[in-house]
Order: sequence, then C-alpha cells, then structure tokens
Amino acid sequence: MRILHTADLHIGKSVHDFPMLEDQRAILTQITEILRREKIDVMLLAGDIYDRTVPSAQAVTLLDEFLTKVSRMKIPVIAISGNHDSPERLEFLNGVLEKQGIFISGIYKDVLKKVTLEDSYGKVTFICLPYFRSGELGLKSSQEVVEKLLAEAEIDTTQRNVLLTHYFVTDHGRAPELSDSETALQVGGIDNVEAEVFEDYDYVALGHIHRPQQIGDRMMYYAGSPLKYSFSEADQEKSVTIITLKEKGDITVTKESLKPVHDMRKIRGTMEQILQAASGTRDMDYIQVSLTDENELYNPMEMLRSVYPNVMELILTKNLVREEQQNEKRQADRSRTPMQMFEDFYREVRREEMDEARKDLILEIMKEAEEECR
Repeated sequence: MRILHTADLHIGKSVHDFPMLEDQRAILTQITEILRREKIDVMLLAGDIYDRTVPSAQAVTLLDEFLTKVSRMKIPVIAISGNHDSPERLEFLNGVLEKQGIFISGIYKDVLKKVTLEDSYGKVTFICLPYFRSGELGLKSSQEVVEKLLAEAEIDTTQRNVLLTHYFVTDHGRAPELSDSETALQVGGIDNVEAEVFEDYDYVALGHIHRPQQIGDRMMYYAGSPLKYSFSEADQEKSVTIITLKEKGDITVTKESLKPVHDMRKIRGTMEQILQAASGTRDMDYIQVSLTDENELYNPMEMLRSVYPNVMELILTKNLVREEQQNEKRQADRSRTPMQMFEDFYREVRREEMDEARKDLILEIMKEAEEECR
C-alpha cells in the first residue's frame, strides 16, 4: 500500500499580511500530481487543515476543490483536526463524505475512528487521534489524553496499524525542531506526549510541527507543512512523506519535494549591494531584508519593492544592538516556564511558596488562555 502523508496545510493563512491562498492552491495542485504520479492508494492529512477555527469562505472553497479532485481520482482521504481547526466544522457532512471515500475525524464520540483498507498483504487499519484539549476529557495533560484514548482503541497488533495524530511529541524528553510559526505554548509540559506511547503502531503520521522530521529512530514522522510560513523555515525543503507498506514490519519511507510558486528567502547587505544584486529584475519570492546601512535611508521599503515586490519584512541592523541589549532580560525570562515566573511572583507577593493545588489551578488557567488565543 502506498500512502501519502501531509499535514499543517493551514488553508487561509496570511504571513506578514500577505494572503497565502493562491500559493496554497498551487501547492495542493502539486500534491494531486504526486498522488497520480506515485500511484498513491490513500492520503493522510494529520491536522491543521485550516488556519482558523472559523475559516474564510475562500479557504473552505479551496479545500472543497482539493478534496473533490482527490475523490475523483478514487483515492481515499483520511483526515483529523488539529489545534487550529474546529472539529465540528471539519466533520460537517461527514456521513456524505465517507461515501465518497473521505474520512474526517475531529469530535470525540466515545471511541476513536478507525478506517480499514486492504491490499495484497491484507488489512491496514488507520486509527484517527485528533487534537483534543485535555480539559474536554476531564484530564490534566495531553499525555493522559493520549494514553486513555489509545488504551481504549483495542488494536490487533498482529496486523498493520497506522495512527494519525496531532500532538507535540517528544522522544525521551527530546523535543522536535521548531519554527517560529509554531505557536503552541508548552505550559509546564502539559502539551507534551512521549513517543513510547505509540510503540504498538507500525507507522505514526504526525502533524503540528512545520519542519519535516523523524522522531528518533522510530517509524514516526512529522510530514511538516507543505509551505514555508515563517522566515525561520527559509532553509527548509518542504515535502510530502511517502510510506510504502508491504507485509507487517516491511515499511519504506521517502520524501517527495514540493516547489512553491514564491520561495521564502533572507537577504542581507547595504541598499546599494541589494539593488545591484537584483540586476534590475523583479524577484517575486517572499523576502526578508536585513539592511546594514549606517546612514538613514528615505523610504527604504519602496526602494526595495521596486525589485523585490514581495518584501515581507525589513530589518535595520543598526537598531539590532540596541534591541539586543533590551532583550537580554527578556531572553533570561524565556529560559523559564510561565509557571516558574508565576511562582516567583507569588513568592514575592505572598512571602510563601505556592502549594500544589494552586499550581494545578494556575496551569489550567494558562491552558484555557492559550486556547482562547488560538
């Protein structure tokens, strides 16, 4: 069985006020071409389908176009909701969509959704574990949520099982590599899920982290986002992950590169150097410019956009020293968790240590505040 795994489409997202919808349309077209060329049997979408819980009409239309194309190719689609999605909206018309081979899981219904497909080696069961907020299930952490739901899943470990999920997965405490576009707040570690909890699965299709990467040496991969959504991702090569399942234990994982219409790049130098390097051409990539000029420049953004129309961000390096000095204290604070900072504040005000009950209460309040900001 040939499986295409992708995630974190974030349809409808804007970056530095630049709408990404047409870039997303182009990259989804590339994915449909890969589906056809690589003779894919099933596609997995591991969460964050949309960028907002209430997506725009244009975003909904684009997803509809994409899934319609895939459905016409007779390729089943299995998708889960992520922390950016509204589970209820994603599951709209779910019963109708399943008749077209599109299986979407977002709402907890006492049991995890399972989709079973067959190939020449037998059955493959796909288990859907969407992103659930721990408070929804009356639990304190994502680890507890995942352990509870997987214990209830009752899989046959003699057969092939593939899990889709959307969590921050760590391997013996080692975190995956992050990008600036990851906005999840790791409050006291309650969002972390340890990789060993997934050890009964032949392959784990992860979403949530935008850099494509394997977790340790396990058959557990973040496919990454198909587009770059921040300049911290400028050095990344975006891709989709292709899994070839044969008999149990025989798995091959490869990547198929994706080429954006507009790449995301960083350039640095004086205004004169940057304009000369452009050679009068109009470079349509998304650009972050770091200007090293010491003198004041009149309307530098207008000058840059004469050759780089899609400059997204302008950094004046002469201001960086001052800013770095101002940031020294902030960086020291960032080395501590929000809970540690709150404990310091509590100790200063109350002249006593915070007890465990108050710590649990503050953690829950922080978690609720994080969810409201998404």
